Amino acid sequence: MSRIGKLPIEIPQGVEVKIEGQTVTAKGPLGEETVEVRPEIAVKVEDNHIILSKVGTSRETDALYGLFRTLVANAVHGVKEGFEKKLEIQGVGYRANMEGKNLNLSLGYSHPVVVEPPEGITLSVEANTKITVKGSNKQTVGDVAALIRGKRPPEVYKGKGVRYEGEYIRRKAGKAGKK
Repeated sequence: MSRIGKLPIEIPQGVEVKIEGQTVTAKGPLGEETVEVRPEIAVKVEDNHIILSKVGTSRETDALYGLFRTLVANAVHGVKEGFEKKLEIQGVGYRANMEGKNLNLSLGYSHPVVVEPPEGITLSVEANTKITVKGSNKQTVGDVAALIRGKRPPEVYKGKGVRYEGEYIRRKAGKAGKK
């Protein structure tokens, strides 16, 4: 039995939740998110809480129970407060700046790398080396942050590249000197 699935989801002030069949729509100050819930899971709203319950008793239903509770909770949280990921750029000459809505990265290539954010995602740069990805959909925020990091992942010898804030890069020793 999923301990996460049993927890009710509180609907915060300013968020409107609508359930039509198996579709849960949350509308709030930061936008609108929709989650399509599988038929094995029943969804209902009771006194300002969203409650999910299992319809079947299979192992697959047990696995999906906690997953869909988390997806609905993320949608409600995303339209109220949003999600953000922070990235750092490390390396001589590596920097980032904004050109309109697009992110322009100088990462040691012979050309600038331009990242165009998808709809619902905002990018910001502070101090040329810190990038913030914000949005109401947790998965999209993580995907865009991973896309930016993938343009120049941190390398293990000098630690240069784009990394998540607070990410630890295990360093390797270089070649041993001649004797």
